[in-house]
Amino acid sequence: MDLPNLALILQAALSPNHDQRKEAEYSLNQFQYAPQHLVKLLQIIVDNNFDMAVRQVASIHLKNFIAKYWSPYQSDPHQKISQSDKDVVRDHILVFVTQVPPLLRVQLGESLKTIIYSDYPEQWPHLLDWVKHNLQDQQVFGALFVLRILSRKYEFKADEERTPVYRIVEEIFPHLLNIFNKLVKTVTPSLEVADLIKLICKIFWSSIYLEIPKLLLDQNIFNAWMMLFFNELERSVPLEGQPVDPELRKSWGWWKVKKWTIHILNRLYTRFGDLKLQNPENRVFAQMFQKHYAEKILECHLNLLNVIRIGGYLPDRVINLVLQYLSNSISRNSMYALLQPRLDVLLFEIVFPLMCFNDNDQKLWDEDPHEYVRKGYDIIEDLYSPRTAAMDFVSELVRKRGKENLQKFIQFVVEIFRRYDEASLEHKPYRQKDGALLAIGALCDKLKQTEPYKSELELMLVQHVFPEFNSHVGHLRSKAAWVAGQYAHINFSDQNNFLKALHCVVSRIQDSELPVRVDSVFALRSFVEASKDLNDIRPILPQLLDEFFKLMNEVENEDLVFTLETIVDKFGEEMAPYAIGLCQNLAAAFWRCMNTTEADDEADDLGALAAVGCLRAISTILESVSRLPHLFVEIEPTLLPIMRKMLTTDGQEVFEEVLEIVSYMTFFSPTISLDMWSLWPLMMEALADWAIDFFPNILVPLDNYISRGTANFLTCKEPDYQQSLWNMILSIMADKNMGDNDIVPAPKLIEVVFQNCRGQVDHWVEPYLRITVERLRRTEKIYLKCLFMQVIADALYYNATLTLSILQKFGVASEIFSLWFHLLQQVKKSGARANFKREHEMKVCCLGLTSLVALPADQLPGEALGRVFRATLDLLLAYKDLVAEAAKEEEAEDEDYMDGFQSDDEDEDVNISDKEMGGDAEDGDDADTITLRKIAEQAKSFQPTNVDDDDSDDDYSDEELQSPLDEVDPFVFFVDTVKGIQSSDPLRIENLTRTLELNYQTLANGVAQHAEQRRAEIEKERLEKASATIAS
Repeated sequence: MDLPNLALILQAALSPNHDQRKEAEYSLNQFQYAPQHLVKLLQIIVDNNFDMAVRQVASIHLKNFIAKYWSPYQSDPHQKISQSDKDVVRDHILVFVTQVPPLLRVQLGESLKTIIYSDYPEQWPHLLDWVKHNLQDQQVFGALFVLRILSRKYEFKADEERTPVYRIVEEIFPHLLNIFNKLVKTVTPSLEVADLIKLICKIFWSSIYLEIPKLLLDQNIFNAWMMLFFNELERSVPLEGQPVDPELRKSWGWWKVKKWTIHILNRLYTRFGDLKLQNPENRVFAQMFQKHYAEKILECHLNLLNVIRIGGYLPDRVINLVLQYLSNSISRNSMYALLQPRLDVLLFEIVFPLMCFNDNDQKLWDEDPHEYVRKGYDIIEDLYSPRTAAMDFVSELVRKRGKENLQKFIQFVVEIFRRYDEASLEHKPYRQKDGALLAIGALCDKLKQTEPYKSELELMLVQHVFPEFNSHVGHLRSKAAWVAGQYAHINFSDQNNFLKALHCVVSRIQDSELPVRVDSVFALRSFVEASKDLNDIRPILPQLLDEFFKLMNEVENEDLVFTLETIVDKFGEEMAPYAIGLCQNLAAAFWRCMNTTEADDEADDLGALAAVGCLRAISTILESVSRLPHLFVEIEPTLLPIMRKMLTTDGQEVFEEVLEIVSYMTFFSPTISLDMWSLWPLMMEALADWAIDFFPNILVPLDNYISRGTANFLTCKEPDYQQSLWNMILSIMADKNMGDNDIVPAPKLIEVVFQNCRGQVDHWVEPYLRITVERLRRTEKIYLKCLFMQVIADALYYNATLTLSILQKFGVASEIFSLWFHLLQQVKKSGARANFKREHEMKVCCLGLTSLVALPADQLPGEALGRVFRATLDLLLAYKDLVAEAAKEEEAEDEDYMDGFQSDDEDEDVNISDKEMGGDAEDGDDADTITLRKIAEQAKSFQPTNVDDDDSDDDYSDEELQSPLDEVDPFVFFVDTVKGIQSSDPLRIENLTRTLELNYQTLANGVAQHAEQRRAEIEKERLEKASATIAS
């Protein structure tokens, strides 16, 4: 296609007529793979004869096409862009990017970034030579523009990935330094000079972000750079040409230079100038930086801040960065000594005024309260906010230098309170009171633990916070709610004051001003958490929920949902009457958030966070009513559209949260409905396409489908769920590009099938064992090898005869069992068991080994039987020790609950258990060396630790998925198996007993006794459960 026709299609893509636009987009999609398509787009972009709108559409199309197809996935055999087209684009885009207007340069820059990130240095080795040549050939802007992209590629790279940066610095930085020097000496610099300096600063920033390149460790070279940065730091920004509009002014070129200069100096100071953070080889640099530069930067920063004290202008980001530097200086003695003489002026005349409500706040409050709320709770805004930086400075000051500063700062705040109280209504310093309340709230943690302030906090709330709930000034009502929330957890000497604070906060949830309502809801969360008597809140719960959802209709905010989660979590099953309504309201709020995000590509992150919050709150509600399964049936129609939509690519941002909801719905519902089964194919498609990182999350609902909907899983053919599962597991386990960590859920799912479909999936045993064995042979991680051995154990428990015959058919039976016994016997240096350390893992192995024991002599000869029998006894001993230790830990935790949390580190628990039995798990070949004491200890370990202890069974979870094996006791199963052999082949058991060493005979007797004890305990539990069911 020639250029004029391509331009016509691009023009049509802008048409207000929907059909014309669609036709143009279709044509573009048809021709985009044609040879030289990208080259023609470039020609249109750079040609001034074409309309600017057409050129812009071309630039966007070019950017999107390059982003998608320049560096396709390795699995895609079809290259959409020919090598010759790539060569032409690379040759010309470097020149074109500087020739086009800024509007087009942004798009070309993104295209260039994609190409550089993909091709440099391997496919574009001469790029750096081009940059160097153009830096010396007066094409400085283009060279710097490209170099900025190039350096940014390596900004976060470490170690060997960072190697190309060294060449950039060695070859290019000397030229950069010369250019920077010349630009700084320009007598009347233009805005173009500012743009060039800004690019140099950004290149420097990316190059030193993670480490200082060796060239810059040369003190003379580094000093030359620092002198130029100091020049920019100290030089006044030209007044002429500054935009009047605040948004344009803060982005003006010379203020950008100032910002990037401070950014660089802060980075050097915080990452490389702190002696405590440096390894020995970098300490020399840190010492040099502290000695020659750190204090001078501090002096410059203090002078810069003085500008706002006398009414001058500094951009918010500049103020924020300067205060960050000062905050980092407080803990360092030499820096604090320099700061001290000017500290009072800094604290009371610069920092505190930044904390006060100001004209910009009032304008935003009045004109756009939604934006006021958004900015107030946006963590990204905090990075730029002078107020946040001022709060951080004060907090750091009283934390690190509290002895000399806390008292005088509190006295300053108290004086503001006094003047406010004494002033007439029209002369009250409302904004200073706002700042004082903000300061008190920001210092909450310090004041709550420091006398004499700690004991005065309740009185402070009563005298200076409670009255502001009724202020005619909106921002003070809002701040009062926020401060009350900060102090909700203090010990109130008069409980009536806690109730008054709570009621004040609740009353403001219906305030006429949106920011007050929002701050009150957030404060309520703290009061709900702190409340010792839910009766304080219970009567107003319906009203609260009603106000919540009114607010959620107005504001998309994650913190709003946090409060709702807290209430649901606190009231638990009492939320049942509201559960359906809550889920409906949250679902509606979720759809609003998603629609807002879809409608506006530039939509802020708060909407997305709020959407996530809605789903998380739904999960909290589902958990709170988990013992009321009938509610799940009623809730399902509300949540089903969300699950269906968000399990596709549309839901990538909320996929984890949606999977959690699917997990709850498939686990707690009385049965899994056919509508819920319709989600299975969506999860499988996502897993095959893009969701492999979520495989562990998908594992949970898939387990629920198989374990709780076994009949449908086995009988349904449209779709065929068994085949679908096999296709997915085969695809993942056979993929050589998948690492060991990536495939862990796959063998767990095979376990789920074998355990839940016992006797019903014989035709799947061979294929599942084949892929297990194949993947086992190239597995490196021990944990995954153990997981595959558990699959073998599950298969043996499923059908030992079938499994053994399949392993023998594959010719791997001997290999598999040798590995299994090796893993079972492996110990750490401490003597602790190295593998199969959890209850579920041990139980699976016990059941698998016991199933082997049950095989007839023609399948398991006597010698093999002896080895399997001994290994089973050893494992049963270890299993009993683990269960006993866990029960003891649980009992100790219950007793010591108020003293703090106990460690629940499973490895630690197991290590203790294994260490105690360390010498007992020997092969027993040297029976003569086993002392009577050891035999006695072994027998003793099978005596009941507490005959009357109802909790001595193994019915506890070690964080494994629930399984039918939970109902199988390995001791009872083992003893019943042995009794079965004794009945059918007594000679076999007699021969086995004759060859057993004394310690194993003792162990076998202990297992038999323990099995009878467990049988009695299980029967007792069954009767108790039956009685409880009848009673209810």
